[in-house]
Amino acid sequence: MTMMICYGGTFDPVHNGHLAVARAARDAMQAHGPVQVFLLPAADPPHKGPTHADAAQRARMLDLAIAGEPGLKVDRRELRRAGPSYTIDTLLELRAEAGRELPIAWLVGGDSLNQLHTWHRWQELFEHAHILAVQRPGSHIDAGALGRAAPQVAAEVASRWRPLDALRSAPAGGLAVLPLQELRPESSTELRRRIAAGDAWQGWTPPSVASYIVRHHLYSTARQNSGSL
Repeated sequence: MTMMICYGGTFDPVHNGHLAVARAARDAMQAHGPVQVFLLPAADPPHKGPTHADAAQRARMLDLAIAGEPGLKVDRRELRRAGPSYTIDTLLELRAEAGRELPIAWLVGGDSLNQLHTWHRWQELFEHAHILAVQRPGSHIDAGALGRAAPQVAAEVASRWRPLDALRSAPAGGLAVLPLQELRPESSTELRRRIAAGDAWQGWTPPSVASYIVRHHLYSTARQNSGSL
């Protein structure tokens, strides 16, 4: 059975760390059957401040970043929807389109898992999708660690822990961990700082994305000083 993995974020800008996570999710799950990973840029992320590049620019950089990558696609639905980009609203749309039987997993970082109880209608997420949490090298995601960091989330998922390959056996409701094999240095915050400061940064993004950033003068000090963010 085909599986859908959804990876949301501001992608402001997309960098090689984002791509490493998307590829890891695709590669881990496609061993058990077809899978597609959809990257969903947020228009108005409730947990973050205003974005630095506009929606069209962030989506275009995603297009460039995944060009030629099998199984990776960009989904612009949150950019077309007014108001905050709540995950529950996106999942309701996806479930209505995909039907009730398709396994869907929402990909989150370990830090986001610890904050899941702050998300809008967070407990309803499990009615429509699995949660797939990215475990970075040097960290560990398990019931004990989650209980210490986020007791509310730990209580909700106590009976939901699944092995990765078990996510295909149901359309929603599980929690699984996706271990990353390599520690990634990239972050969008640091990447923007490096661009603004004139420090080395091009190796943090695919060449096509770096060219786009340079061509459109994104994240530069001059652009910030002009008030054109």
